[in-house]
Amino acid sequence: MGSERFIQRQPSLQEQTYQALRSAILSGELVPGHRLVETQLAEWLKVSRTPIREALQQLKQADLVIERQGGLWVAQFSSEDAQQLYDCRMALERLSVTAACQNVTDRQLAQIYRLIVTAEKVLMLESSKIMSFQLLDLDYQFHRSIAQSANNDWLVGLLDQLFDKMILLRIQTMLNNPQVLEVRWEHRQIYDAIVQRDAKAAIQAIEDHLMASQARVVRELAQIHQAQPQPSS
Repeated sequence: MGSERFIQRQPSLQEQTYQALRSAILSGELVPGHRLVETQLAEWLKVSRTPIREALQQLKQADLVIERQGGLWVAQFSSEDAQQLYDCRMALERLSVTAACQNVTDRQLAQIYRLIVTAEKVLMLESSKIMSFQLLDLDYQFHRSIAQSANNDWLVGLLDQLFDKMILLRIQTMLNNPQVLEVRWEHRQIYDAIVQRDAKAAIQAIEDHLMASQARVVRELAQIHQAQPQPSS
């Protein structure tokens, strides 16, 4: 046989379906608590029920979809879930900023700074659902850019798994109160510490940021829970 040949494989229909549903969940198009009905999703995406069923199972494994009352629903998180997710994130992002102080390049610093400036410009616009989702995406990019600058692919992979759940968690609270995303000053403090290559200050800044965010989100979830009608005894 001759030299090796490489065939470019197109994503399977199941993979395309999974990505479409994941994107719809993480963009807020399918909101937390939305019931997922195979026939409706199949009609929406113009596919058969088989790739829908396979994609939903994959989303269950990623904890973006849950099963209850005999059906599938976009995941909703409790205040206890939020507490634990933030605790896990805190541990990973301490490592992220510490390694970033050692390994970040000037180009990566410029990218992180651009994300902060862009978020500040968005915050000057009138409050809207579109603005809130822009800020959510910029917040994700900010933290992921720091992780990438840490030069640790395993860390980025672990954070990616956590970020999906965090995005859905933030959507759940943001739909009720867009102000839960107010983070611009905290991001600047993290950035300044990384610029100075001051790992101790960076750890303190990321801890302050995530603890403040955790408190906002946990408080919001508790208020949402209290406002929901409780089942009669």
